[in-house]
Amino acid sequence: MSKQALAAIRTQVMWNRLIAVVEEQAQSLLRTAFGTITREAGDLSAGVYDIKGRMLAQAMTGTPGHVNTMATAVEHFFNWYPVKEMRPGDVFITNDPWLGTGHLFDYVMMTPVFLRKKPVAIFASTCHVIDVGGVGMSARANSSFEEGTLIPHLKLRKAGVINEELLSIILANSRNPIEVRGDLLSLVSANDTGARRLIDMMSEFGLKDIDRLAEHILTQSERATREAISALPEGEWTYAMPLDGYESGIVLTPKLTIKAGKITIDYSGSSPASIYGINSPRTYTHAYSVFGLKAVIAPHVPNNIGSLSCFDLITEPGTCVDPIRPSPVTARHVIGQMLADAVFGCLAQALPGKVQAESAGSIWILALSSAHEKVSAKETEGARRFQVTNVGLGGIGGRPGKDGLSTTAFPSGIGAIPVEITEAQCPLYFKRKQYLPDSGGAGEFRGGLGQIIEIANREKAPFVIAAATFDRIRNPAQGREGGSPGRKGKAHLGSGPQLKDKGNHVVPAGDSLILELPGGGGFGPAQSRSSEAIKTDIAAELVSKAAAEHDYGFAS
Repeated sequence: MSKQALAAIRTQVMWNRLIAVVEEQAQSLLRTAFGTITREAGDLSAGVYDIKGRMLAQAMTGTPGHVNTMATAVEHFFNWYPVKEMRPGDVFITNDPWLGTGHLFDYVMMTPVFLRKKPVAIFASTCHVIDVGGVGMSARANSSFEEGTLIPHLKLRKAGVINEELLSIILANSRNPIEVRGDLLSLVSANDTGARRLIDMMSEFGLKDIDRLAEHILTQSERATREAISALPEGEWTYAMPLDGYESGIVLTPKLTIKAGKITIDYSGSSPASIYGINSPRTYTHAYSVFGLKAVIAPHVPNNIGSLSCFDLITEPGTCVDPIRPSPVTARHVIGQMLADAVFGCLAQALPGKVQAESAGSIWILALSSAHEKVSAKETEGARRFQVTNVGLGGIGGRPGKDGLSTTAFPSGIGAIPVEITEAQCPLYFKRKQYLPDSGGAGEFRGGLGQIIEIANREKAPFVIAAATFDRIRNPAQGREGGSPGRKGKAHLGSGPQLKDKGNHVVPAGDSLILELPGGGGFGPAQSRSSEAIKTDIAAELVSKAAAEHDYGFAS
């Protein structure tokens, strides 16, 4: 074998090793984090960067909203702290929504790595902490100042010593200081883990720096992505996607342009920014838009600044996909996690028959708490105080050749939090959490099912759903290629009354909260679905006999 071939193999081994390093970084965070949204649902990200701040590799564990926003977040630190001023043991922190990952709940932690006192790389990680003060994980704020405490780009650790004064400010402004402290130190530890493993790798391969490896990774990734784009038809395609909004509906109006090996997504004309916290900062808009494009066009090309450079974003400042400070943005997932479907609406026209149907989209975050601040003292006498987070997941749209996945977070990839974890933290209990039959859109390939969740309080005291940010209540996930829409979502009390899709709600003592999560749209005409697939769905109680006859013309 030639020296050139051996060198190519060695380079690929180092690339794969670098990916393994950041995956261990992410697993370190996953296993040491205090908050359930991080340790159980995996709402996090980890990555390694060169000393120019360019993302080289990301962990497989994590969400697109975190990973792709961090691709640019690291560069912003350099505006305050140039690399030449960094020292071994330093750690930097921020939760700036516009220069980080989109809302105050996500802290970004950045750690420079040194080999023989020379900076060789940067590790960064982020996770969603449980509380940052303000109105909490709610969309009801009218300004980012009401949403919590913003920490600008600062130094959390200097030469190995934690800045306890800064940490005390952060913790004093949180309702859950123990959990937040644990999460922040987990981020620090995760970066340290990545740094140690990188130094081990460099020693093993005899590297003084990773500059040549970095250039190879970025060049090859960009080349592979451009080749994939060049195989697509050139042109322009537009789509209009209505969403529920907060008090009134909004519309996303993407225009997709494919030309000369590059793709541009233009959201000009989308609805103005809301006065409520459902807006998606530009960095978050970019993250999920590019994820949607890449998932269809180049899914196997690694995510790094090289592959991401092939996609351009155009937005209008002051719109719901590019809000101006201090617009509220806490629940930016309500719009941001719908952007992959918005992009798919354009791609489906460029690539007919090759793009999945719409999905439930944004997760339903269940921020649940005791009702001491919402009702009289008599109603909560003897009741425990608590604040917990769980998530509800809808269905993915039917896919070319496959049914949509049920109760799966797409595009975020967030995992479900086990009911046992939540029940161990508070007096709430889940009376049921199961598939919602007939919620997936009919089609040759059925949409994934949503779920029905019912929650009550063992103490027979009232409790609060503190941050209802439910969508697809009025605008269901649309089918594709002749498929039917998925079922709309619904929120109501066990006693019957409907609940608004956004806002705070008190569940009275003795009552229960019932959530019916939306299903994904169907793909292809229902008449083309095989009899065997319909029989299997009926036997598994995913589709009722009545729905099979109505939607598919199937009589058992």
